[in-house]
Amino acid sequence: VQLVESGGGLVQPGGSLRLSCAASGFTFSSLDMGWARQVPGKGLEWVSGIYSDGRTHYPDSMKGRFSISRDNAVNTVYLQMNSLKPEDTAVYYCATWEPPYRKLIEDFGSWGQGTQVTVSS
Repeated sequence: VQLVESGGGLVQPGGSLRLSCAASGFTFSSLDMGWARQVPGKGLEWVSGIYSDGRTHYPDSMKGRFSISRDNAVNTVYLQMNSLKPEDTAVYYCATWEPPYRKLIEDFGSWGQGTQVTVSS
């Protein structure tokens, strides 16, 4: 299993970014995927999850601003982030999401290397 994130960078508050995660080494279409982030000085935080059938889940704090999607034709999962805030500054990771599919970091299996997102003016 290999997961490679891209799309991070520096963005001004209120701006948008779309992160991508390219997957290889497994049958992507049959796996459930998710995103997590690590804010500087804090622990890992569960950001979103998407089942193989496209159903999505978010923590209440991120509903409406973040959107996870997937394109099984190109083995890629995306995270669209809008109305970004300085507190969204973090390293963002994609991962495989595994049973029992709680909105917890512990249910993420294989991880990518992460991509840095910095929200600052």
